[in-house]
Amino acid sequence: MSSDPDADAQTGTEPVGSTGPDAHYFDDDPTVPTDPVTIDVMLPDTAFTLETDRGVFSRGHVDTGTSLLLRAELPIASTGHLVDLGAGAGPIALAMARRSPDATVWAVDVNSRARDLCIRNAERNGISNLRAVAPGDVPNDIQFATLWSNPPVRIGKTAMRALLLDWLARLDNDGIAALVVQKHLGADSLQRWLQSQGHPTERIASKAGFRLLNVSPKPVGSHTPPEP
Repeated sequence: MSSDPDADAQTGTEPVGSTGPDAHYFDDDPTVPTDPVTIDVMLPDTAFTLETDRGVFSRGHVDTGTSLLLRAELPIASTGHLVDLGAGAGPIALAMARRSPDATVWAVDVNSRARDLCIRNAERNGISNLRAVAPGDVPNDIQFATLWSNPPVRIGKTAMRALLLDWLARLDNDGIAALVVQKHLGADSLQRWLQSQGHPTERIASKAGFRLLNVSPKPVGSHTPPEP
């Protein structure tokens, strides 16, 4: 077990089905009692206040993986539609909305408590270009210029890969995605798999056991080979 509490919170080593405070962050409606904690998030170019809670990923702090993503010098579209996939309380979505005030940011999460937190956090910080929605509530005709995600690895490899393929397919032709994944939870194999699925993918940063991956849309007309 790492001595870094942020790293421990990100690894997902707590067994699925346990009763810890973040054990069911991928549930639609967490049953763990609410116990909010508000923190200040300080980034090089912006800052905001973030309410977190039990039953939602990373209560009481910004985890190491998310921090790596937010502090990297990543390209982000200034207009159009942007998406934070698996938004939790919304640190990524809020940063995207601050950095691209003329864009619409979709904070997508299956967890109703997480979506409520995103809405409150946007209001608390005077952010009006953020929409917190369930995955099925994003209109089908919307394509995204930027996708950032600390993906929910604890839903299982098969489910997470299917989720990523669905949303990466919604990048526009010039879109770009950034994914942060823990090495011990399969970041390197995920990179190879995304490449095998036709998505150019490169590691652009690595810190404290996390990989930050830059993922591009499939080239137009490319063919995805069947999985072995």
